[in-house]
Amino acid sequence: MPSIPDPVPDTGVPRRPLLRAAALDDAERAGALHHACWVETFAGLASPELWDRLTVDRSVATWRRLLAGGLDATVADLDGALVGVAVAGRAQDRGGHPPVRERELGNLYVLAAHHGTGVGQALLDAVLPPGTRAQVWAARDTPRARRFYERNGFRADGATEDGSTFGGVVSLRLVR
Repeated sequence: MPSIPDPVPDTGVPRRPLLRAAALDDAERAGALHHACWVETFAGLASPELWDRLTVDRSVATWRRLLAGGLDATVADLDGALVGVAVAGRAQDRGGHPPVRERELGNLYVLAAHHGTGVGQALLDAVLPPGTRAQVWAARDTPRARRFYERNGFRADGATEDGSTFGGVVSLRLVR
């Protein structure tokens, strides 16, 4: 019996995700993606108690609420599967530290299987174009993420958040 040809021929060139604005019907996939990225990033850093609070269901509910409220998020969509998400907005006070920039990268997560493919860079550039003065809080003990931000002009400014609200994960403020 002849085989059915793959509808998308394999050209040997990796397919690139489509960057697009997140819609309300992305809430379930965005919540699951966000949770999966948290697990990949923070499993060895965060306290076990954090995972009692940070469930997939809670993440999906949060994304549903935020998207229904008009959150401006950008997703990386690869054939209907979300592989990354980014959100930038007005900078907020955190841990008693008033913002030092008007804009803040609130979220930038890419599934580990898509690290090194340019998805993270594309998401960052989409929500904070190169040269945009901004700040981001990054976990102190995530050297890969910190190197990524440093390559993009962000530098630690000495402000830290002690991790008391995120399972003991200490964060540093990076600015450009």
